[in-house]
Parts: sequence; structure tokens; C-alpha cells
Amino acid sequence: MKKRTGWILVVILGIILVALCLGIEKTKREQEEKKEEPKQVVKKEEDSGNLFAKYEEKAKKIVEKMTLEEKIGQLFLVRYDKSSTDEWTSSYPGGYILFAKDIENHTKESLLKELTSLQEKNKYPLIIGVDEEGGTVTRVSRFPAFRINRFDSPRYYYEDGGYELLEQIEKEKAQLLKSVGINLNLAPVADISTNPDDFIYERSFGHSAEETATFIENMVTYANESNINACLKHFPGYGNNEDTHTGVAIDERSYENFVENDFKPFEAGIKAKVPCILVSHNVVKSIDEDYPSSLSSKVIGELRNTLHYTGIVITDDLAMDAVSSYVENGESATLAVNAGNDMMITSDFEEMREELLESVKAGKLTEERVNEAVQRVIAWKFYSGLMPKE
Repeated sequence: MKKRTGWILVVILGIILVALCLGIEKTKREQEEKKEEPKQVVKKEEDSGNLFAKYEEKAKKIVEKMTLEEKIGQLFLVRYDKSSTDEWTSSYPGGYILFAKDIENHTKESLLKELTSLQEKNKYPLIIGVDEEGGTVTRVSRFPAFRINRFDSPRYYYEDGGYELLEQIEKEKAQLLKSVGINLNLAPVADISTNPDDFIYERSFGHSAEETATFIENMVTYANESNINACLKHFPGYGNNEDTHTGVAIDERSYENFVENDFKPFEAGIKAKVPCILVSHNVVKSIDEDYPSSLSSKVIGELRNTLHYTGIVITDDLAMDAVSSYVENGESATLAVNAGNDMMITSDFEEMREELLESVKAGKLTEERVNEAVQRVIAWKFYSGLMPKE
């Protein structure tokens, strides 16, 4: 009897051990399956593919109530002229770009007062920008009333103290601009140049495509953290071309060269959420041999469709010599908007504004295209904290 009882106990223990082993194996298998399951990612509103997605509906409602004249005005970043701003207020400019002559006789306090007054006079908040790249292009810090020494080239700060120093300088720059009423810095320069003989070299980072891409990503990040708008330039990449302020620059490089080199810094900036990209006047033959980049739907198509950019696309100044020889009947603004630009820098505001109004009436420019651009401009102003929160 004892012998039989012993065997029964052995069998029961064996069954228990097998059950335990099977349970452990099942648990392991379930854990492995859980590891293999794809994680559910909750997509934030601002990460939905559109940089200004959060503000689209608000912008749309405002645009629906705007007159055609108001919408047309919003498409321009006007070269500042204090003597004309009161007159221009009734034309609803999207904003102003200031140059050194507009700043040299000011103090920080007086410039802030002037720009604050300007904002108060306009129905829609203004984008107010400058080119404060550092180095050879400084509009504000060149004057001792604003900084003891002008900002040097970002390249030199990087060489002296790496990204730690560069971050410190860029945040100081942003603070200075904001303190006087400026909300857009038309920088950094995303062009690649390693040749000191190139026109753009002194304004560039001066390193390879990969290093320039890292530089641009960091520069955009510093600007975003400082709550000031950055603007990459000059898409699709300047290379070794001549100065387009004084003539036409024809770029003979291959499309592959742009994809493998020049696009990389812009891609990095887009990934870092840059809100604005400026397009050059260079004629890039491998993309569009018929028009300067700023007037080319093919070049802007590279930004929108290849680089998937959803922010503001803005032209360089349409009064530059590189544009005039490609434009018939003075319709550069019409060409620029039809090409896909959201805003245009201009020294001829009233003339170009009238041109666009006439183009809509004549059917050369649709109001739908105007609405698309204006909606993005207004959404940008919400994104920048300029529009009332309601």
C-alpha cells in the first residue's frame, strides 16, 4: 500500500512540474509576442505633416472674411520706408523688412516704440524681419546702440567654441531682435560653400553638406527655442554662382548634385521645423532652365513635393536685376504667386499690389491660389504668436 501511495505522489508531482513548465513557456511566448507588436504612436497635432496644422481652421475663418485687397496685401514683405508706412497701412501689407538705414539713428527704445506703433496701426499683425546673419550681413548689431560689437559669422563662433558658444550667441541674437519688435530673422544661410572664391562663401558655414546640415538643424532649433522665426536661404542652394543683385546667375550643376548636397541642409532645417524658406533668383537649368528659382513652379515643387515642406515659401526681393530679364509686362508678382510662393519681398509694393489685383480680375491669377497663400500666411502669424488668441 505504501509503495502504491509513493508512486501516486511521484505521478502527481510530475504532472505539477509539467504544468509549471508549460505555464512558464506560455508566459515567455506571450512576452515575446508583446515585444513584436508595433507600438501605437499618438500623433501630435503639430506633427500631422503640416507645420501650421493647429491654426489652419482659425486662419481659414479669417481669410473667408477678408476682402481681395486685404488678401493681396498680406502676400508682401515690403522693404521698409518710414515715410510711406501710414499710406501703406490701407493696403494691408503682410509685413516689412528693415535694412541698416532704417535702424542706424535709433536706440533700442526708439526702434521698439516705432515698430510697436506700426503694429498698432495695422489691421493684421505684421511680420517684421531683418537679415541679421552675422559677419558680413548685419542690420542691427553693427550699431553700438544695439551691441558693443556686431555679431560675427556663425562659422567663427563655431570654430572658437563649438555649438555651445554658437547656441549662446544665437539666443542672444534672438533676444536682441525680439526686444526691439523684430519677429523674423532672415537667417541662417543654408548654402554650401567650401571655396573662399565663391560669392556666398563668407556668408556660409564653410563646411561639407553633412556638416552644414547639422549646423542648420541646430540653428533652427536655437531660433525655435527662442521663439523667433528663422528663414533658411537661398533654396535650392547658391553653390558658386554670382551675385543675383546685379545680374543673372545660371547654375549648370546636375540635379543629382542638388539632391546629394545642396538639399541636405534644407532637409535638416525642415525636419527641425523651420517656418520659412527663401528662394533665390538663380536659374537652375537641371530643374527649370526657363525661369529663376523664385518664379519657378518646378523649383518650388521640389520644396513642396520632394522635401515635403509645408511652411512659408518666400521670394528674394523681386526688384533684383536677376528677375527683370525673365519677366514680361511687369508681371513678376503674378508669376511668383502662380509658381507657389506664399510671400514676396518687394521694393515696389504699390505697383506689385496693383499688378496682382489686375491679374485676378483678368483671370491670370485665381483667387483660390491667393486664398491658399494667404491662409498659410495667417496661420504662420498664429503660429508666431502674433494673431490674437480670441
